[in-house]
Amino acid sequence: MKPVNNLWQQRLRFDMRSALVIIAVIGLLPLVVSGPYALGIILVSVYFAILALAWNLLAGYTGQFSLAPAAFAMIGGYTTALLGHYWQVPLALGIPAAIIVSALFGLILGKLVLNLSGPYLSLTTLAFAEIARVVISNSNEFTRGDQGLHVATLTESRLAYYYIFLFALLLVLSCIYWILKGKLGRFMMAVRDDSVGAESRGINVVRIKMIAFCASCAMCGLAGSLYGSFSQLVSPELGLLQQTGLILSMVVIGGMGSLSGAILGGVMVYLGSEWLRGFGNIQMIVFALLVIVFARYIPGGLWGFIAARLQGNRR
Repeated sequence: MKPVNNLWQQRLRFDMRSALVIIAVIGLLPLVVSGPYALGIILVSVYFAILALAWNLLAGYTGQFSLAPAAFAMIGGYTTALLGHYWQVPLALGIPAAIIVSALFGLILGKLVLNLSGPYLSLTTLAFAEIARVVISNSNEFTRGDQGLHVATLTESRLAYYYIFLFALLLVLSCIYWILKGKLGRFMMAVRDDSVGAESRGINVVRIKMIAFCASCAMCGLAGSLYGSFSQLVSPELGLLQQTGLILSMVVIGGMGSLSGAILGGVMVYLGSEWLRGFGNIQMIVFALLVIVFARYIPGGLWGFIAARLQGNRR
């Protein structure tokens, strides 16, 4: 068992170092990217990279396919917005509140759905995501419906926000790495690979799923709260199913079960979607086709392909 653990730890360390290199490269982009629009596009790609990492913790490492990451980002954004709008709660408290509320919603939903598996779990989380979006959209007196809610901003500097998002990405990455390198991470992968076998070895499968689900929801809530303060507006569009589809595409194309792959996929897929806007509203068609191609021919994603070449050259 020890050689297997050592091999996993080596791969995880290599993955983490590679992810840090990718973040460092993203951090240097403002030196070569000119104009607030281009900087804003890259900033939003970092937002999606955070969501991709969060969903990857749940699906890539625990094997639980939720279809609600965008909904939890929306919940996080609305938590901060509602606290600020009605009770003048500052962002210093509103953002942590978004993390806690998103995790609590994840806990409540997890109690209901984590005994399910396969398509039932996915369909239940999809139903929750649509219910949450429709309720927010139709609660005009409280949430202002489709008009959205104004959110205070942390700073007027787009460059400062760029590095705030980059720090949040680094924070989420560090949390996931800390989870994965310990016993909890090994339990998550045991549940992913064989939940029946894991349970027979004394692992509390439902508890492990719950921890992964709540952690993923909290990370999505953080991303949604920061995005709301950056755009100074939250609306039900944050929770659209199309947003979730984009997040899933990012992880599959970048590399499921990989820290570097989620970040790489998040940034590249979003930048690609912005480039495809010039050809009409075909982004989801293109990425759906790419997901099929990658799932069939490159299951390790872009990062799996790159890592295999890098490690091959090292040998």
